[in-house]
Amino acid sequence: MEIYQLRTFVTVAQQGHLTQAAELLHLSQPAVTAQIKALEEEVGMQLFDRSAGGVSLTVAGQALLPQAQSILAASRELLNRAKTLKGQLAGKANIGITLTPDTLRVGPWVARLVERYPLLDLRLHHGVTGDVLNLVRKKELDCGFYLGKNPYVNVTTVPLTQVRFRIIMPLSWQARAPEMSTKELGKLPWIGLSQFSSLSKITAELWRELNISPRKVTECDHLSALQELVVSGVGLALVREDDALLAARAGQVFVVPDIVKQAELQFVYPSERDGDPVLDALLSELRPVWGLPPGVNAALPAQ
Repeated sequence: MEIYQLRTFVTVAQQGHLTQAAELLHLSQPAVTAQIKALEEEVGMQLFDRSAGGVSLTVAGQALLPQAQSILAASRELLNRAKTLKGQLAGKANIGITLTPDTLRVGPWVARLVERYPLLDLRLHHGVTGDVLNLVRKKELDCGFYLGKNPYVNVTTVPLTQVRFRIIMPLSWQARAPEMSTKELGKLPWIGLSQFSSLSKITAELWRELNISPRKVTECDHLSALQELVVSGVGLALVREDDALLAARAGQVFVVPDIVKQAELQFVYPSERDGDPVLDALLSELRPVWGLPPGVNAALPAQ
């Protein structure tokens, strides 16, 4: 029995689908199938039930899964311990960032890391929030920042703060706004967002809460461009409250009163990286920057 076979077993169990597991493991589906078959032959029992919709654990598979996870955790702990024995912490960290650097407090965080861990190779990659989460899920990024709800069981989150959002509209529409009902807001044109942006999901949540289904006149995944489109009279949009209020004070937009939407900003990383020295270093310097209590690590992975 090999460690890689156990890793494949656990990944297939988590994903419930051979194709998705193969993507995460960077293997072909036949290779994943072959590893599962070899493991089943070695333990002498079937671990998965196959169906057209995917795979599910048998009773035997459910019984063996916790021990397989423990063995993988122990192997990671062994490797992590070996890394710390080498001396000064070194390694590479690919970090996904989104929103704006000041919102994420990236500057103070990276400054602390560079000062304390000069051998760390930190690489920041900017992207749409949904892309960052997906790349973390596939372990193509070591960690990153995400806004919204994490749906993945193999990604762990560290809650950082609640971000408030407000609806803004063109200033020329302000005259009809005070008496505008929620239903009438739904009749106005809105600026849509890319499906890969978590702000798109947050906006959709707000629409459901308001029980409206507006018409989207265009789509945009750049936050500065989004606000510029509102200023130019294209339609309504949901933007961060601080940006909305700043634009309102500058006489550029009107902020719809009494409607506030909140979303959680999180630091995310692959769950199997727990205990990794590089990740521990990133978290240790993230806590003081965000005012998190010492030793507070993460919430549970999504269920």
